[in-house]
Amino acid sequence: MGRRQDTTRLCALTRAELPIPELIRFVLGPDGVLVPDTEAKAEGRGVWITLSRDAVAEAVKKKVFGRSLKQEVTLPDDLPGLTYLRLEQRLFAALGMARKAGQFTFGATKVRALLEKGDLIALITASDASPDGRSKMTGPLKALHHAAREDEKVGFEIPHFEMLSSEQLGLALGLENVIHAALIRGAAAQAALEKARRLARYSAKPRENDTGRHAVDGDVLPDETR
Repeated sequence: MGRRQDTTRLCALTRAELPIPELIRFVLGPDGVLVPDTEAKAEGRGVWITLSRDAVAEAVKKKVFGRSLKQEVTLPDDLPGLTYLRLEQRLFAALGMARKAGQFTFGATKVRALLEKGDLIALITASDASPDGRSKMTGPLKALHHAAREDEKVGFEIPHFEMLSSEQLGLALGLENVIHAALIRGAAAQAALEKARRLARYSAKPRENDTGRHAVDGDVLPDETR
């Protein structure tokens, strides 16, 4: 049974109680080296840290892990970087599962058709896509969100992820370079969406006037982008 969204844990760095989706767990591996437990399923005592690259780096700097586990802890050379890699690998695997389930599609023509009908739960654009190609997808996406606001559809949102290069997307899916892709409704696609959200939250960089909503390209959305 999955954890409920409202289940909380204590961040060992900030001492704040946060929902589990906003945290990441760390455990000692068999060799005694601390590793990210991205699925929060590993046995043993864990340390929870706010899901942020900056927070993990700060926890390393302040020696939070050893203090929380009450023992000497061996850390990887780059724990924040390793954590990003593990989250990215989980996303790659989830995208592959979504494709096998028929809940992931790619190609500009197919993706634009889904956008025009609103038959998708997430838009994915390669980080190295051309500005023109990107705008041909973001235009219909903005129109969907505008229509939802006009119809007063509360909570309607189709996230747009731009974290992976075309080569990374292609390698993850066993394809040539992928520029435009979309997740379609279904359990496998929903799992991939949640992993994409976690990777986005981990790499997000807060701004002074942020709304607390993490953009998928590594920033936090200011008020005017709502």
